[in-house]
Amino acid sequence: MTPPIPYLTLPGTAREALTFYRDVFGGELTLHTFADFARDDGPPDAIAHGILHGPVALFAADAAAGEATVRIEGVLFSLLGTADPETLTTWFEALSDGGSDVDPLQRRPWGASDGQVTDRFGVRWLIGYED
Repeated sequence: MTPPIPYLTLPGTAREALTFYRDVFGGELTLHTFADFARDDGPPDAIAHGILHGPVALFAADAAAGEATVRIEGVLFSLLGTADPETLTTWFEALSDGGSDVDPLQRRPWGASDGQVTDRFGVRWLIGYED
């Protein structure tokens, strides 16, 4: 079974966001524009469907006129134990660049290390590993 893959609808920043996530996580990025799909409900170079395949998979698109954009509350994109500690630390630092509301990646009283950050696109990440 394939796990759920988040699909973000962004306010004209899908190309920038998916490129950022590719630079953070690695993987292969495929972008399809409104023009590629013969859509006329937005700018021709807007992203109609973007796909990041890699260690972290994401979909994203630019919102057409009248569509709601991402607003996430009470949800964390959890990457707990999904890679080795060095990789997870690198991802946390990269997601923190330009981000906000950072709870530093640190050792916790229960023996694991974790931290949280809301990245520059408004996505909240929980990253951690067992020590």
